[in-house]
Amino acid sequence: MKKYLTLLLLCIGHQLYAQSIDVTQFGASPNSFADATASVQKAIESAKGKVNTLLNFPKGRYDFWPDSAIETHYYISNSSSEVEFRVKKQRVGLYLKDLKNLTIEGNGSVFVFHGKMITWVIDGSENIRIQNLSVNYERPGMSEMTLQEITPTLVTAKVHPDSRFAIIDGHLEWYGEKWITKNHHAVLVRPTAGTLFYSNWDVFAKSKVVQIAPDVVKFTGDFSRFKALPGDVLTVRDRYRDYVGAFQNRSKNISLQNVNMFSMHGLGIVSQFCENLHYDNVAVAPEPGSGRVIASSADGMHFSGCKGQITLNNCRYNGMHDDPVNVHGTHLKVSEVVSPNTLKLKFMHHQTYGFNAFIPGDTVAYVHSAALQIFAQGVIKSAKLISEREMLVELEKPFPAGLKVGDALENVTWTPVVKITNCRFEGTISRGTLITTRRKVLIENNVYYRTGMQAILIENDAMGWYESGPVTDVTIRNNQFIECGFNSGSDNYAIKINPENNEWVKNYYVHRNIRIENNIFKQYDYPVLSAKSTNGIFFINNKIEKSDFMPAGKARAALNFWGCTGVQIKGNQFVDEKSAIQLKDMVKSDIKSDIKFEVPLKKN
Repeated sequence: MKKYLTLLLLCIGHQLYAQSIDVTQFGASPNSFADATASVQKAIESAKGKVNTLLNFPKGRYDFWPDSAIETHYYISNSSSEVEFRVKKQRVGLYLKDLKNLTIEGNGSVFVFHGKMITWVIDGSENIRIQNLSVNYERPGMSEMTLQEITPTLVTAKVHPDSRFAIIDGHLEWYGEKWITKNHHAVLVRPTAGTLFYSNWDVFAKSKVVQIAPDVVKFTGDFSRFKALPGDVLTVRDRYRDYVGAFQNRSKNISLQNVNMFSMHGLGIVSQFCENLHYDNVAVAPEPGSGRVIASSADGMHFSGCKGQITLNNCRYNGMHDDPVNVHGTHLKVSEVVSPNTLKLKFMHHQTYGFNAFIPGDTVAYVHSAALQIFAQGVIKSAKLISEREMLVELEKPFPAGLKVGDALENVTWTPVVKITNCRFEGTISRGTLITTRRKVLIENNVYYRTGMQAILIENDAMGWYESGPVTDVTIRNNQFIECGFNSGSDNYAIKINPENNEWVKNYYVHRNIRIENNIFKQYDYPVLSAKSTNGIFFINNKIEKSDFMPAGKARAALNFWGCTGVQIKGNQFVDEKSAIQLKDMVKSDIKSDIKFEVPLKKN
């Protein structure tokens, strides 16, 4: 409590003694629909060198166009490959570079962006606060149309007014301000149920289309396999993540408060190698009353290689083509042993590369990739990018003899403490929260409502996405998990702990110390929790009840454990039916439970 009171007083003091700069003094004019980009950037530049600055936006609408925007060059984690977006050049609405002690006060304004732009970039900056504003796009990158009539041979649909289209040679083309959708990805949204399903644009692309009324189109073709209901909304975007909603890089002490992200291109708010991020009352959701159903083309908030404290409080997530929250590091693969203390490392995933994953002084973990076994640690003496895909790192001391080509390095220094409280996760086709960090994690008093896949997923891999690393202290308590996992088939656990190790080392466990207590699970099916290769799982005093949201599948175990130890199950209330536990590669001493479990299989 004392810590948060001090932080509050610092924030109040910062605003009381800050020098106020009004953006209208530099030519920005609210509600003029004129391009405010250059004027706002001049106001931002005027803040450099000042002790404390309050950048004030009188309430209104401010428009930002790419024509006069600063062009940047950033490699952003989990965004795009060389084939998808070869030259990483991005236009930015608000460019905050090498700034300190700046507050952007929106006073309830809405910032409207045009074309493809990153809304803001915070780079090499410290003590930055953005508050009391909303972000939208004149033409969001997501196109939406509500289905009206569906037969085996035709579909009629009403296109949302924000989704501009043209009919060319009998085919529908989605376009925006200086862009066109080329690589279509479609998701079906059922607003009446708050559910999202994977769909397909190909059948529409092959069909003939005519406009039969304002914003109403009719497609004629083979729709015999197209699954949808009248009233569903088909949402379509380009699958390539050439832009992100906002980008924060190598910065410290960033606060977002009372911020609405109504729409974002590509990946959402991305924080890369940032320290201390505090988001309070931030919403990634369509503007109320807009009739839109999607806010982000991919993740809502993405944290890659961050450290310090990440706090998400009173945040809301609704309308995403991917995960609302993803927290992880990046494994780099050892491609060459150059000398006893020098390694050549390689970025492996096609969408993540080109940034300095290590800097001098960082502590690293040496990892056997297939087993995800950490077998030693070292400290970086020097590090440099030698190509977009490769780094050359020198360690302060020779690395262990067991290190070999194909192993991986994880940056231990850049791993955050995470606290997620009082948030609501819904309207996503995939997971609610992905989290892999070795430091303390608290997920408390949140609601996960009908997430398409697992509400919470804890992975760690060095052979696929290369998202690191192990968890060592996770508490998940006092949350509600309501009817999650309907897109996951038989893998529809509300919580899944799933390190991607395909080799097992005796008595070695990837994750440890995960407490799941005092939660309510309202599931339409049997599965609740699945865990793999974890030492110390506590599933205590949870309430599990059934709903009739969807038909349940074949009876299965509610709790599934594979190669775990130190498992404790007690005090849980299964309201509607008898509980069951399934074990694999475990013995009886690995688990203590006050309910019966199936006969465990012998350890390998």
